[in-house]
Amino acid sequence: MIDVTRLLPKIVRANPELAVKMAWARAAGEGLRRNTHPAGFEGKKLTVSVMDALWQKQLQSMSAELIFRMNNLLGRGAVDELVFRIAPSEVSQAQSINHSESSRKPADHPLPTELMFAAGSIADEDLRARFLRAANNLIARRDLHPDND
Repeated sequence: MIDVTRLLPKIVRANPELAVKMAWARAAGEGLRRNTHPAGFEGKKLTVSVMDALWQKQLQSMSAELIFRMNNLLGRGAVDELVFRIAPSEVSQAQSINHSESSRKPADHPLPTELMFAAGSIADEDLRARFLRAANNLIARRDLHPDND
């Protein structure tokens, strides 16, 4: 399977916000991802929604390490600042969307690098997610019926 984070430096040029949000997900890890949502990226500042003031304070103390991890993945100093805002409804909504997508999607199949790069140029997040799901479904069908190629 393709490790998308290896493509992040290329995706930065095509879609910096997508690349930074993907880098956040990887740098934050599963535990932090459940209680945060990368809300927006402007200039070199990533705004991350958090569940409450405790998460905000904890993440502020970790921000230098998180910025370092993200910039390591991105291949350059793409992020200079992290801002953590308290927005529990935003985090909950993002988590419910992620949960419903993961519960109904078929097993992931490795997507070609060119396809992932093309998806990175789609600015609309919903459209990009639909594009990747459709590609995954087509590859799954192809793998189920290899004689139809």
